[in-house]
Amino acid sequence: MRPVPTCVLSSSQAPQALHGHDLDAYVQIGSLTKTLTGTALARLAARGVLQLDSPLEEFLPVPPGTGITLRHLAQHTSGLPRLPPRMRRRDPYAAFDDAALHAVLQRLDTLITAPPGQTEEYSNLGYAVLGAALTSATGLSYQDLLKLHVLAPLDITEVTSAPPPDNCLYSRGLFGRPRRPWTMTGAILPAGGLWATPRATAHLVTRLLVARELGEPALSWQRAGTVLWHNGATGDASVFAGATPDGRWVLVHRLTGQADRTDELGIDLLRQAAPGPAESQTPASDRPSGDGHL
Repeated sequence: MRPVPTCVLSSSQAPQALHGHDLDAYVQIGSLTKTLTGTALARLAARGVLQLDSPLEEFLPVPPGTGITLRHLAQHTSGLPRLPPRMRRRDPYAAFDDAALHAVLQRLDTLITAPPGQTEEYSNLGYAVLGAALTSATGLSYQDLLKLHVLAPLDITEVTSAPPPDNCLYSRGLFGRPRRPWTMTGAILPAGGLWATPRATAHLVTRLLVARELGEPALSWQRAGTVLWHNGATGDASVFAGATPDGRWVLVHRLTGQADRTDELGIDLLRQAAPGPAESQTPASDRPSGDGHL
């Protein structure tokens, strides 16, 4: 079996890019995108542009009285199902464009499976709706929203919905040909459509979860005891990111859609990691030469 290209960055070891992975090539980060969407929501709430408990109908043309708030969407308690209707198998989100989202919004009340706020069900659809609400509230595109409220304040540039074609890393098929990635540039973008370099993604993890440069971590981060984490997977890529209060952190990215092993590897490495000193809480490329860059 061909080795899976794997990239590992953490608080206690030099960055590793194995089996053809690349620290500085753009890769799909899947649902880790949700943490940036959630951070944008938190920033807008802090500035008074909106409120976490504002009803969804303040921002989007949904039936009145659904009871869904922005907080519900961010915390996966909206009652919306995991996936949009009419998903495809090969490229599941390709047809979920703005028109498809608008059609969903008009009948959103018929899709709710539980009263908002009562149960948690992880929902890609919910984050697509949340992203649409944020762009409606600000009048900005999703990419411009992230740049203004998240990426620029963190001084991070290598995160985008439209990566440079000559610097993208793809999974490869049986005969070594690059596989075509899922199309996630439409309405699903705020739920899982971003591309980033592993190094830039590690910067996000350390600056949001360790240094907390934008304040308390967003509601979109998953919590297991004191650990904050999130994962993501597309057809041919998977990622795990996590951090602990004592400064340990890890980022694992693999060019495979089989996310279970990526999660296991990330959790194991986080348990083994040592908290780094203050000057090493960002990935090694921010420090002087001799940093173990591969």
